[in-house]
Amino acid sequence: MINNKVLSIILGGGQGSRLYPLTEARSKPAVPIAGKYRLVDIPISNCINSDIKRMFVLTQFNSASLNRHIKNTYHFSFFSSAFVDVLAAEQTMSSRDWFQGTADAVRQSMHHFLNHDFEYALILSGDQLYQMDFNDMLNKHMTSNAEISIATYPVDASDATSFGILKTNDDDVITSFVEKPSSDLLPDWTSDVGDDMKAQGREYLASMGIYIFNRDLLIELMANPDTIDFGKEIIPQNINKHKTVSYQYEGYWTDIGNIDSFFEANLGLTDDIPKFNLYDRNQRIYTRARILPTSKIAGTQLNNAVIADGCLIHAMKIERSVIGIRSRIGDKSNVINTYMMGSDYYESLEDIENKKIKILLGIGERCHIENTIIDKNVRIGDDVTIKGGTHLEDKETDMYFIKDGIVVLKKGATIPPGYSI
Repeated sequence: MINNKVLSIILGGGQGSRLYPLTEARSKPAVPIAGKYRLVDIPISNCINSDIKRMFVLTQFNSASLNRHIKNTYHFSFFSSAFVDVLAAEQTMSSRDWFQGTADAVRQSMHHFLNHDFEYALILSGDQLYQMDFNDMLNKHMTSNAEISIATYPVDASDATSFGILKTNDDDVITSFVEKPSSDLLPDWTSDVGDDMKAQGREYLASMGIYIFNRDLLIELMANPDTIDFGKEIIPQNINKHKTVSYQYEGYWTDIGNIDSFFEANLGLTDDIPKFNLYDRNQRIYTRARILPTSKIAGTQLNNAVIADGCLIHAMKIERSVIGIRSRIGDKSNVINTYMMGSDYYESLEDIENKKIKILLGIGERCHIENTIIDKNVRIGDDVTIKGGTHLEDKETDMYFIKDGIVVLKKGATIPPGYSI
């Protein structure tokens, strides 16, 4: 089986500054998504669904919660060779530096990979939302006798300037590459795409940051310490030296690189027919199997709402919002266009009844929360109003962060009763 010849390497990314403050206390792959998952669950699930079950996750910042999540989630049979291991940056005799880029992360971890028998390295990003059968890409890589394969995604002119753009010949062999071209160069970089893509104006092939390398070539390329990044150096320098093939993907895919794209990707799950399908039994998304009770909802008007397990909700209205695990929302509160990540634990009835807790976890009574991301374990008092929008200037305090009109309540923050943003 081809799957037994593949080793998957998931790049956890750097400091994740564009997703700050969600990455203030956790690595980017550990950021909660869709109410009950973590970002790292997406590439891992795609691998499992493709029957690729040997995976390394590379990270270096705030990796404790990521380690804990993977340890508590991905258990395989003792009689299987399957594993998901986290490799954090480490000092060795040959390197005493942090990972300097995507290729450098792979280079510094090569001694771990070479302990395993594999013919192909599948290199993935840890911060993308998509569902792909990697077997299709691997089969094309093998049948075309490629040495490198790059997953590509048709984008329109407005997005093309943010990606590495590729050109191919009639055999899908990549002939040229440009990193984030200026708009005046775009007319020379259109590609032959399907009729549906052409009708949408999506005529530019963007690199998805998903690669397949033959084992021997990867070892050869990693021997050069001067190349530190795949997209900026390894790919442009090698497309004319080694046969590099494009695998064109036309399903749903989004790069969760900043707060705005993260917010929209989560709220998009509330659409009547979401582009990212969590209900496909052939492309399941796996995560930690928590033993939580069902959610309990009383007197609440729900409209395009996604509610995770273990919630206690007495809100007046929840509209176009994702409500994460163990969330509590008080009476007469309205939650609109909001992603609430939920809580890591419940507070005891005894402590609540004895008023040992001044402000409970979750959202209090008579609150109005709109255009907001509420990180884990946030306490919002009664009568709080938070209305995100373009009328708000970018700002940061100890309790919250505003970016492009989206209010992000920081992990563990306490918002006092009557507070207004």
